[in-house]
Amino acid sequence: MELQDFVKKFADQFDNTDPEEITASTRYQELEEWSSLTILVVITFVTTEYGKAVTGAELRSCETVEDLYNLIATK
Repeated sequence: MELQDFVKKFADQFDNTDPEEITASTRYQELEEWSSLTILVVITFVTTEYGKAVTGAELRSCETVEDLYNLIATK
């Protein structure tokens, strides 16, 4: 798993946010589209794509997309 690949796939989970706006340093919880539904979508994405389980609390503990990447990489 590489960071840039993860960022692209993470950005694909958002319907109304331009993928170009999302980078490794994006504070994803500050995105207008971020919601409880998006949390479920991201949890499903991580489970399906990487075979790793993350919780809502873990998602909330990460600030940036790169933080989330690092969390998943260490699981």
